[in-house]
Amino acid sequence: MRFTTTLHVPIHLGLAASVAILLTACSSKPIVPYTTDAAPQALLPVTRVGIDDQRGRFREVVCAVMEDHGRELPHYRPCDEVLVQVGKEPPGTGEPVDLGTASHKLTAAFVPGVGWECIQNWMNYQNEFAEHIGQFAYNSFIMQVDGLSGTANNARQIRDAILADADEIEPGSLVLIGYSKGAPDILTAVVDYPEILPYLAAVVSVAGAVGGSPLAYDATEGQLDLLRHAPGGDCSSGDGKGVESLRPSVRQDWLNEHPLPEEIPYYSLVTYPLPDRISSILKVTHKKLSQIDPRNDSQVLFYDQLIPGSTLMGYLNADHWAAAVPIAEEHPFIGRHFVDKNDFPRTAIAEALMRFVEEDLARHKASPALQ
Repeated sequence: MRFTTTLHVPIHLGLAASVAILLTACSSKPIVPYTTDAAPQALLPVTRVGIDDQRGRFREVVCAVMEDHGRELPHYRPCDEVLVQVGKEPPGTGEPVDLGTASHKLTAAFVPGVGWECIQNWMNYQNEFAEHIGQFAYNSFIMQVDGLSGTANNARQIRDAILADADEIEPGSLVLIGYSKGAPDILTAVVDYPEILPYLAAVVSVAGAVGGSPLAYDATEGQLDLLRHAPGGDCSSGDGKGVESLRPSVRQDWLNEHPLPEEIPYYSLVTYPLPDRISSILKVTHKKLSQIDPRNDSQVLFYDQLIPGSTLMGYLNADHWAAAVPIAEEHPFIGRHFVDKNDFPRTAIAEALMRFVEEDLARHKASPALQ
């Protein structure tokens, strides 16, 4: 396959772009501009909007992984410190968790967020997940998409990457995992290009900017373009619509006008950090988003991370970067002074995510009435 087999992890805005956004964070104007053009919206409990709340079972899977071999993996912490209990969490199933070799050959296809293309050389990423989940027969790779382009452009790249190697992809085996902007990139792809659906097993949002981020109203494409000048930066300006595509008005209008295909299941894993789990450099943007709702990960509000009609897996006690980007490991000075809450058991969570999805897919296959 021509896919990159070494797994990289995406970053939402990158340090350079974050500095630009931080400069706008003290603005006194409303964070969300007044408009009558956006689609009508309602904030309701997840069970009232077609979301299947399976947090109890996901907690059982995470706890099983952490208790069995989590101490051998980076950044171990007790299960209850990994997941935040929000409201009344439904109970788990009580069934044992299979921690052996996967029964189904699933492939985790990660789609990065804004800017990863520009900073991947600076990150010098050395494969955080692939080796570990590979021992359980889960394959994984990163999809290369433009770092600074909008969702329509990146959706086409996702489609092209899948079809280019269609002969080597087992039908129904790809689990597309979108981090941050990677989530709306994926959703756009499954809507615009139905020809890729037969290859997919599921779509997962991890800290996904499904409903956009209000921070994108103050940011400009020019600020984001600074990432092209990051150390080792190797990316183009693309179509110059990266910021625009993250604005809530754009994302909400898109969701309103584009029902998601029902042929595949969707999952949402939300970042919902406790106040003491937010890195120093991200506290300014967290505070700014708190003008709307303090329940945010410093980049995205917690309810904007949910895919409509998806299965809610859980709430991670991690800020936006800690959920996916090992900045502190690669750059210890920055980690000590700026990204000081970056230690999170990402590898264990990646395993738990794949195990939960595999189990849930099998459950739905065995009980067609659940589909």
